[in-house]
Amino acid sequence: MPQRTSIRAAFAVAVLAAGLTIVPFGTSTPAEAAAVNAPRGNIGKFKQTFVQEFRTNAAAGGPFAKKYASSWQPYPDGMSNMYWSGKMIKARNGIMDVTLDGKHGAAGTFGSPTGAWGHKGGKFSVRAKATGGNGNGAAFMLWPTSNVWSDGEIDYPEANFEDAPMAHHHSMKPGNEVNAISTSTRVSWRDWHVYSVEWVPGKSVKYLLDGKVISTVTRDVPRTAHRYMFQVGNWGKPGHLFIDWVATYRYTG
Repeated sequence: MPQRTSIRAAFAVAVLAAGLTIVPFGTSTPAEAAAVNAPRGNIGKFKQTFVQEFRTNAAAGGPFAKKYASSWQPYPDGMSNMYWSGKMIKARNGIMDVTLDGKHGAAGTFGSPTGAWGHKGGKFSVRAKATGGNGNGAAFMLWPTSNVWSDGEIDYPEANFEDAPMAHHHSMKPGNEVNAISTSTRVSWRDWHVYSVEWVPGKSVKYLLDGKVISTVTRDVPRTAHRYMFQVGNWGKPGHLFIDWVATYRYTG
C-alpha cells in the first residue's frame, strides 16, 4: 500500500519487495448480499477462543475503547504521531467503523488485555469492507509479540483500498524479512468478504477467502507468540473501513 514504510513505524521499517503470485479466484460478493453471521464453535483442530460482533453502539473519543476494552487493545492516541484510534473508531449498527480522514491513522490488537498477545498458531477470521479511502489502505496481520520481525509476519488482507486485497507471507531470515510470498484475492475491498488465516505452528499457513483456500505456505512458518491486529494510515482520501466481526481460534494439534 502507499507509504508502506510508515505503516510499520511502530514496529520496524518494511518495504514490499515480494515475488507476486497472482491466483485467480472467483468474483466479488455484492455489498447488498445477505450478512454472513460470525462463526460459532470449534473447527477441527481449531478451538474458538474469541468472537466480537460489535452489537452495542459506542461513540468514538472514549466510549468505544471503554465498551470494548475486553475485545480491542488500541495503540495509544498520538503513537508515532500517526495513530489516533480513540478518535477514529466507533461501533454502530453492528459494525466497527474506522473513519479515514487522511490525517489520522488507527491501529490496535483484537482480543482481551491478557489473551491478545499469546497466539501460537490458530485460526483468525475477519469480515470487512471499505468505502472511499483511495490512497490509504489496511493491513490486517499476525505480528510477533516479541516485535522481532524475523519471528514472522503474516499479512492478510493487506492492500490499497482501490486495489485487490493481498496475502503477504514474509521471510523469517534475518535481514531478508522484507521479501514475501504474495497472493492476490482478485476481489474488491468495496464488497464484504471473510478473510481467514489458518496457522499450524512450524508447519503451514493457509489463506482463505470466503471459506476457500487461495494459498498454502509451508516455509517461514512462525512458532512463537503473535498478536492479531490491523493498521490504517494517516493519508489518502476520506472513507471508512468497516469490520462486521472478528473471530479467533487456538490450534489444539
